[in-house]
Amino acid sequence: MEAVAAAKPVIKVAALCGSVRKGSFNRSLIHSAIEISKESIKGMEIVYIDISPLPMLNTDLEVDGTFPPVVEVFRKKILEADSILFASPEYNYSITAPLKNAIDWASRPPNCWADKAAAILSASGGFGGARSHYHLRQIGVFVDLHFINKPEFFLNVFQPPSKFDSNGKLVDAEVKEKLKGVLLALHAFSLRLRTKHLK
Repeated sequence: MEAVAAAKPVIKVAALCGSVRKGSFNRSLIHSAIEISKESIKGMEIVYIDISPLPMLNTDLEVDGTFPPVVEVFRKKILEADSILFASPEYNYSITAPLKNAIDWASRPPNCWADKAAAILSASGGFGGARSHYHLRQIGVFVDLHFINKPEFFLNVFQPPSKFDSNGKLVDAEVKEKLKGVLLALHAFSLRLRTKHLK
């Protein structure tokens, strides 16, 4: 009997956008990441999770160890993911309020972020959101997220030529290739962490 090849493990990635505006470039990066993963990265499934419905963190909303229904659903999705993909602009040298709020909700005991691999994308002005990465990495230390170190991805959306079309879709081939590199690194690191946990 011929041996049946084992299916390659699927890495489930929860993708969060720090911008809640309708035409967010960072959300476009996530949609591009989903397309790229489907087309050319076997064993990776990226699911976008909308953080806009989450209420501002208020521990008064926690009753007998439970959270508001929308928070419970969000926490469950994070808990079930193998790794996290963050895409966020830079606000005042840091991450956005909606993203910090989402991180805080999922960090409430029991911490849903622990031991997951993570990667950061940013589309913004100036340095492309680079400074926000360092704050996010610092937060990750406390909540036990493990970020890939390289490649890094910063995109200045206001520097010509335009990287997005009139509908906000990422169309720049070079940027897409850089995005693919981040996803490949996240996939490989996620598998390494999974293997380590199984030992």
